[in-house]
Amino acid sequence: MNKIKFLFVSIFAALVLASCGASKSVSTISLLPETAPLNITKKAPINEGDLKRWSHLDLVKDTIPGMSVDKAYSELLKGKKGVKVIVGVVDSGVDIDHEDLKSVIWTNKKEIPGNGIDDDNNGYIDDIHGWNFLGDITKENLEYERILNNKNLVDEATYQEAKAAHDKKVAESTEGKTQLEKILEGTTKADAVLVKYFGKSGYSVEEVNAIESQDSILKVSKSMMQRMLSFGMSVPDLKTAIQKELDADIAAINENAPMINYRKVVGDNPEDITDTKYGNNNVMGISPDKSQIMHGTHVAGIIAQVRNNGIGGDGISNNTEILVVRAVPDGDEYDKDVALGIRYAVDNGAKVINGSFGKDFSPHKQWVYDAIKYAESKDVLIVHAAGNDAKDIDFENNFPNDSDDKKTEFADNVITIGALNFEYGPKIVARFSNIGKLNVDAFAPGVKIYASTPNNTYKFLQGTSMASPNVAGVAALIRSYYPKLSAQQVKHILMDSGVAITTDVVVAGNPRDVRSFTNLSKSGKIVNAYNALLMAEKMSKNK
Repeated sequence: MNKIKFLFVSIFAALVLASCGASKSVSTISLLPETAPLNITKKAPINEGDLKRWSHLDLVKDTIPGMSVDKAYSELLKGKKGVKVIVGVVDSGVDIDHEDLKSVIWTNKKEIPGNGIDDDNNGYIDDIHGWNFLGDITKENLEYERILNNKNLVDEATYQEAKAAHDKKVAESTEGKTQLEKILEGTTKADAVLVKYFGKSGYSVEEVNAIESQDSILKVSKSMMQRMLSFGMSVPDLKTAIQKELDADIAAINENAPMINYRKVVGDNPEDITDTKYGNNNVMGISPDKSQIMHGTHVAGIIAQVRNNGIGGDGISNNTEILVVRAVPDGDEYDKDVALGIRYAVDNGAKVINGSFGKDFSPHKQWVYDAIKYAESKDVLIVHAAGNDAKDIDFENNFPNDSDDKKTEFADNVITIGALNFEYGPKIVARFSNIGKLNVDAFAPGVKIYASTPNNTYKFLQGTSMASPNVAGVAALIRSYYPKLSAQQVKHILMDSGVAITTDVVVAGNPRDVRSFTNLSKSGKIVNAYNALLMAEKMSKNK
């Protein structure tokens, strides 16, 4: 799974390259014919309030490359009434008790809670808010590890690819271990300097930004902690997260460690798609602190957390129910869980499914392909994250996908989304985002996205995992207010109505890799809710 990682190694690189920053220039964009092309110049640094909702803002009005969601609500949707849209969130699980989500969680009205009976005869007992295909597990192996442990899963060529991936991972982990150790040491030292300077440990990023001193040690410490605190985490949480990544690298380097069979806890055979009676109805998992469902809770919040209630953030869609499918562990998801999860969401009324996950190997990819085709036959749109490996998925694997040969789509109900940075200009593409002229469809906000996290908290997270639900939210808006439009029509509206960027941008955070934005995705555009709703209105009138 391309997990949401906090990209500490990338930050380390940024510290090294900070003196080589690219200049900001005026760029030209193209909007729908209803709006004339404009030159956009960023007028001021983004403030904290705007940062917390930047994906809702408007490029023209706010000079921030958001999706014009607020503009859509104030100018296009005011006084209109839409229909309820169920969005399936296939992820790590969701905190269904969260203060900003509990009122938008889907409830299966065909099921009587807690009676231990499969009232709706769908094969899942007491599936009140969704289904947990992971049972009580939280961790899993990576797919290439499973392949190396069972050569019979794949052909010889794929096995050799898995072995090469393993060797590459060991090499990267060796390098990453060294860098993370330096980052942890640097963070610890910088924190100690600032604790002494402030006379307290709980300092804020605003206080750090306000430091004015010519002392070289204090200046270096300020610079270090500005970047580390930009993740929106406290210093203790930062250190814990860095240590977790460091431990993962150490584990990857240790080739002699035995492979753990996590799946035995679930009790099914993951190589048998007909073995469907497994898992449970606990869509929050078993972790006491709910840490393993942070990712899914954040994704659900981006889509549908309650708008304008004065707490947390605002979801993109105001008329949505979140159907929870827990199928993505800390590690790589099983193809079987993804396939059955998609089918479960479809069968229970989802019109949009968000998939913020992905991996390099898929031994049973046909199971997932068949599930995608099933969703297409039931008029369900699947929004998928492009991945966080800064690679071109026209040439490298990223499963699941809608093209087995990376050239021809076998279904027209999947839209794959890359991630944008909030800084308009050459750095608009997130440094971690995958690209692909054929296999990435469009881009959307994915850096420092503020949304719900477990136990009534809210955090900034980043990744194509955040860009995907931003688009899923826009898709839900279209399907709510224009329900007669098909999944395929909604997909192409999202792509065709976006804001076209024709300037050159930095790719993979590498200032030496500069390309035209038009070549990074099929549409060459960034998703825009306002434009999408205008196009949906026109298309609906023509039906």
